[in-house]
Amino acid sequence: MTDAAGASAETHREVRRQRIAAGEARTALIRRRYAAPTGTVWDACTDPERLGRWFLPVTGEFRVGGTFALEGNAHGEILRCQAPHLLSLTWAYGDRPVDEVALRLSPDKDGGTVLELEHATVSGLVEWDGQMLDVLPDVGAGWEMGLFALGMYLRDGLPIVAAEFERTPAVQDLAERSGRAWAALVEETAPPEHPEATPAGERT
Repeated sequence: MTDAAGASAETHREVRRQRIAAGEARTALIRRRYAAPTGTVWDACTDPERLGRWFLPVTGEFRVGGTFALEGNAHGEILRCQAPHLLSLTWAYGDRPVDEVALRLSPDKDGGTVLELEHATVSGLVEWDGQMLDVLPDVGAGWEMGLFALGMYLRDGLPIVAAEFERTPAVQDLAERSGRAWAALVEETAPPEHPEATPAGERT
């Protein structure tokens, strides 16, 4: 399995702000490099059959203006698609305000691909096990686990069973590392306005 500590160290993280349809949002931006051509990475992220091999089964109308649904997870609308470089969509999860997600791919000088994923949310604090938690660290850490699985799939070409994948020590280690990193970054860039709030990456 790909080294989780190495994957975490190679990941660029940023917290940004932007306006989306739901309002003023914070964004978790993740940047990773993959040793695969841009077209290959694009297909892995957008072809329904291939996406289901490393992420989640997806159904829908895969065109601009169409809708999608990830099994047991989010659903939304496809806003823009400029293959093989840009995909943006809405991201509705539970009863929270609708988020937006953008995927940007660009080739690098070595024939690989630089992937940027940016998830924008207006959600701030949510209650979890009696604590008020900031959602952004979990957003960032959750996507990092997905992008780790993408790296494994691009390398080996083997299907990944999400339930088994998430229980592996390497992935649990990555979740802890990335959760701590995102919690620290959120605190550094936007100190909580509510002293009772706990960054999600620091939950006990």
